Amino acid sequence: MAAAEKNRSIDICVCTFRRPELADTLRSIAALAMPSGFDIGVIVADNDDTPTAQKLVTTLAQELKLPIRYRHAPARNISIARNACLDASTSDFAAFIDDDETASPQWLAELVATAEASGAAAVLGPVRALYGADAPDWMRKGDFHSTLPVWVHGEIRTGYTCNVLLRMGDDSLRGRRFSLARGQTGGEDTEFFDHMVKAGGCIAFAPEAWVDEVVPRARAAFDWLRRRRFRFGQTHGHLLGNNASGVRRAKEVGLASAKAAYCFASAIVTAVSPVRRNRSVLRGIMHVGVVSGLVGISEIRQYGLASPQQGGKRAA
Repeated sequence: MAAAEKNRSIDICVCTFRRPELADTLRSIAALAMPSGFDIGVIVADNDDTPTAQKLVTTLAQELKLPIRYRHAPARNISIARNACLDASTSDFAAFIDDDETASPQWLAELVATAEASGAAAVLGPVRALYGADAPDWMRKGDFHSTLPVWVHGEIRTGYTCNVLLRMGDDSLRGRRFSLARGQTGGEDTEFFDHMVKAGGCIAFAPEAWVDEVVPRARAAFDWLRRRRFRFGQTHGHLLGNNASGVRRAKEVGLASAKAAYCFASAIVTAVSPVRRNRSVLRGIMHVGVVSGLVGISEIRQYGLASPQQGGKRAA
């Protein structure tokens, strides 16, 4: 009689920092339609100076009957928390979801189905922004906070950690960790996936693997979006300029400058439409950030800030 086939395994990783919304995240995980043939575990990495989330995690693990492993990963550096999850996991796959997101019931099953069909090293899912009534009308109409992958010539060349499944046995991911140097500026996930792709890893997209994220008042502001886009551009510029010759760097600076000028000109032309105007301005700001990164200006700090109002995506 043939032996029963052993289940493969997935660890769902959640990095947290003083967020009561973590309870909703864990409840959404408990309600998932789990993919068949997989053993599922949960890892929570607490990035606070003291283990402030431990009591909540312990209580919810018992209430929800979830196999949660808690890790205290202090230093207010998001890369330390992300790496703590990877270090704690021995599973075939690791999925990441943020502590202010809730997973749709089919989230994990959709990510796994796409991973199985594509063989990709990483599978991204979409993040759907949920706006409050106090969010500006142009922001809600333009949906400036939802997250989708960027396609370049039919390929996804970098990714994000707010909704992703990683095939940990892939050669491009073995031993790979998030940059501690970017753990407070942000961009650590962009760099992680950029290096993974350059090492031969492929990224796929699961369009039905939704997670939802409520946009708090502090982020529902043009200034927050401006900082976010500028920092994203800085990271991209640093990656473009890494090991580039002086001539190549100068060409990239010229190209990004031209793109920024075009975007700002487009904003003037479309000034009567707040959605189109602000989208053009923010894209121009991103290209200015690319120039900043290419010429070596230090990236702005996003994590470890005392409050979201200071520009942090999260106070981690």
